[in-house]
Amino acid sequence: MSKIHDEESFENFISSHLIEYSGYEYLSSEEFDRERGIFPDVVVSFVKETQPKKWEKLETAYKGNARKRFLQDLTSAMEGRGTLEILRHGLRTTGTKIDLTAFKPNTGLNPEVQERYEANRLGVTQQFYYSTTDPKKSIDLALSVNGIPVATAELKNNFTDQSVIDAKAQYKSDRDPGEPALKFKRGALVHFAVDQNEVEYTTELDGDDTHFLPFNKGHDGGAGNPPREDSHRTAYLWEEVWEKDSWMEIIQRFIDIDVEEIKKDGIKVDEEETMIFPRYHQLECVRQLVESARENGAGEDYLIQHSTGSGKSKSIAWLVHRLVSLHNDDDEAVFDGVVVVTDRTVLDEQLRNTIYELDHKTGVVHGIKGEQGSKSEELAEALEAGKPVIITTLQTFPHVIEHTQGLPERDYAVVVDEAHSSQTGEMAKEMKQILAGQDIDEDDDWEDLLAKSAEARGQQENLSFFAFTATPKGKTLEAFGHTPEDGDKPEPFHLYSMRQAIEEGFILDVLQHYTTYDTFYNVAKLIEEDPQVPQKKAVKAVSRFLKLHPHNISQKVEIIVEHFRNHTQHKIGGKAKAMVVTSSRVHAVRYKKAIDEYIDENGYDLNSLVAFSGTVEDDGFEYTEQEMNDGIKESELPSKFNTPEYQILVVADKYQTGFDQPLLHTMYVDKKLSGIQAVQTLSRLNRTHPGKDDTFVLDFENDKEDIYDAFQPYYEKTTVEETSDPQHIYQLESELNAFQIYTQQEVDRFAEAFFSPENKGTEQAHAKLSSHIQPARDRFMVANEETQDEFRSKLRSFLRLYKFQSQVVNYADTTLEKLYTFGRFLYKELPRDSQSSRVEFNDELALQYYRLEKAEEGEIKLNSSTSGVSMPTETGTGSQDDEEVELSTIVDKINEKLGTDFTEADQLFLDQLKEDALEDDHLRRSAQVNSRENFALEFDDALTEMFIDRMDQNQELFAKFMDNDEVQEAITKHLRRAVYEESQTAEA
Repeated sequence: MSKIHDEESFENFISSHLIEYSGYEYLSSEEFDRERGIFPDVVVSFVKETQPKKWEKLETAYKGNARKRFLQDLTSAMEGRGTLEILRHGLRTTGTKIDLTAFKPNTGLNPEVQERYEANRLGVTQQFYYSTTDPKKSIDLALSVNGIPVATAELKNNFTDQSVIDAKAQYKSDRDPGEPALKFKRGALVHFAVDQNEVEYTTELDGDDTHFLPFNKGHDGGAGNPPREDSHRTAYLWEEVWEKDSWMEIIQRFIDIDVEEIKKDGIKVDEEETMIFPRYHQLECVRQLVESARENGAGEDYLIQHSTGSGKSKSIAWLVHRLVSLHNDDDEAVFDGVVVVTDRTVLDEQLRNTIYELDHKTGVVHGIKGEQGSKSEELAEALEAGKPVIITTLQTFPHVIEHTQGLPERDYAVVVDEAHSSQTGEMAKEMKQILAGQDIDEDDDWEDLLAKSAEARGQQENLSFFAFTATPKGKTLEAFGHTPEDGDKPEPFHLYSMRQAIEEGFILDVLQHYTTYDTFYNVAKLIEEDPQVPQKKAVKAVSRFLKLHPHNISQKVEIIVEHFRNHTQHKIGGKAKAMVVTSSRVHAVRYKKAIDEYIDENGYDLNSLVAFSGTVEDDGFEYTEQEMNDGIKESELPSKFNTPEYQILVVADKYQTGFDQPLLHTMYVDKKLSGIQAVQTLSRLNRTHPGKDDTFVLDFENDKEDIYDAFQPYYEKTTVEETSDPQHIYQLESELNAFQIYTQQEVDRFAEAFFSPENKGTEQAHAKLSSHIQPARDRFMVANEETQDEFRSKLRSFLRLYKFQSQVVNYADTTLEKLYTFGRFLYKELPRDSQSSRVEFNDELALQYYRLEKAEEGEIKLNSSTSGVSMPTETGTGSQDDEEVELSTIVDKINEKLGTDFTEADQLFLDQLKEDALEDDHLRRSAQVNSRENFALEFDDALTEMFIDRMDQNQELFAKFMDNDEVQEAITKHLRRAVYEESQTAEA
């Protein structure tokens, strides 16, 4: 007799729920045919009841031996094609197609299909005796559909000191993957390890190499499951996931088989199949999006915040497949088509394969390749032809507007992969214009077209955006996020957090091992004259001088290469790689040269690559990426870096986002990072790989606090700190008008020329637009530098803010639209810098002192709390006047900021030296009776002796004092003055 707290009670509880509430029937293990791996009576019964005429054909063809021959054909097909294929697409035998399941129809227009669906027989078996070799071996639960096993589950009870860990171990050590019921593809599709708190699953049993994945809902932004009142934390598995409609939908629309080609020397030698079962957040996300779209129709926008490691590609594929065939309660199609916007070419193939695997249909997915001509023309034609699924890139879509003037009224779903601010601006506006069915009438004048353009910027009733991103900016949240009924700030529609991805093991925590370095400089002005220089530009120039100084780079290169050799190179089985993140293309060039020189000088067996765009000029020489990489083409660089030949990749902007290299273990950062850029750059390290247990960051530029501030908003749910104020755009408009650089008449004339249908495609159009811009440009050119800087900055702020806010707020304001259109073209005409050239220092400065030391090391621990990201709410105050100051002042400021600044310990040490001097009667009397100059002759020698006497108390400061003349002079002057003045005061 079982006890209420043991494993058997847990098993009975789940089985009873499935039978009582989810439409299952109990199937005894005695009914199971272990050799065939099916419940034969149930299979035959289902076929006879749902397809009697087809069964009659089998009886005729097999002359009364239909049952035996049918079961032989079925088990043979399961061996060859697999369980999933048979369930989805049936069995062909004697020219007759036999369905083994009946899936729920997309519409209610065919009652017979619904009746067949209701006839499905879902079975649950307790103590499932599956083995052909050991009759005593059983699995706690098995689920079947029409007599074909589709899932097994090992249940463990925490009350008896067992958990999901024990269930996984049992599958690995005591379940023969060669058994018909367990064999990959041929047997059950998925195997669950379950206890009261957690669920994990695998789709392939492979002994000790069996790989389980979490199937948990998440709890408080992290892994695990939330508590439930009067039930188990894992009750969602049998109450929701295994519920009949849910379970049949998973089999029909979610489980997928990925095929990866195994190549050697570019030639396919084999292929590897992986069965994909959705993780819980993927299943929940797709279902919630589909249900909302079904209820609300087109016109809604959705932001999905899914961390790296969430499986976004599969989530997108499953969502697209559902949206294509989605019907509302009136049996009307919700969308006429789906457009997928992505820069990942792999998504095209994945979508094709997924949809074919699910439906056995080809031609559903149309990728814009441009193989027969213009990509934008191909895209426009695909839209007009009503292709079900169109995949295009961010770069391609805006050109659609140039090739078509409108589409019939249609409803579209637009799925955006990794949506950031660039996708909420012009691309989104022009996308909405073309998809919104803005019909252009023959008698539309330029004012009509302008109004339609402005109206198209707002939310469209026939267009829904589904935006997937791991790191939503404030702009993206406000454009695509939704505001809960009890809240006032937009938030993601669905969340799979960075924290949960880390805790579930899908990505690594890149902040676990983080070391920062501090660099101390002292700069000297070599020239006698003290020229006046613009302060802001001069500060940047001096900083640039320091950053690119050969000594600075060489010292960091030594640390980088030696750290890589001693700490990184042996990681991941000796395959580990590193990335050096630099602040500019020139910086990258110098780093690459310095790294190669250091490697050659020391005879190390290492090789580096560099990535930067275009041609870089430095010290009179020109450099290109391909040349510095010994002829490796840009397109070949990622694959070359993946080979054992190369270990270190130096980058300048390129490969800091979107670069997927699981062997990347260590990053050396010599660039200021903040906000989303910091998260995206450092996240290049977070990919998992067998043998990759950790990552490491060595940062020369950023403090731990800066990195913490950047990551914290994206650790769990991201919200906005403050929503944008639509009135800011009107304030900017007013401030721009006050400069009197342009007139309203010029803006109106430009807009009329730009929007007039008569000018479209004419040779005079460009000349007309230019003639309306030139007067404003001329006024700008004669304005003083301060006015130029302020106007340029404020115009840029207006353009950026209007481009974003017009996606969120439907202004429908032709005055703003005119100024925005005019301003876009005027801004391109304005010189980028009112100064003739940037300030440069070469022979004027010298690096007098340099020290590089480790500052902090260890974990940057993020908090479990929701944090906000900022919004573009600034009103564009413009740059302040760059006042002229002496070069010496700039040098002092740089040294004060980056120089030999003293710690509290240093200051205490210096105070003690001062007190020693004041207590020395001879020195004190000397100060009282001598001039400063004469006192210096005696004090300076005495100070050196005092440093030597106290050297054990602060060896680092002693080394500074003895090794660097600049430091020694600064300290001596400071203490000499203090001792002299306090001695004088004491005498008085």
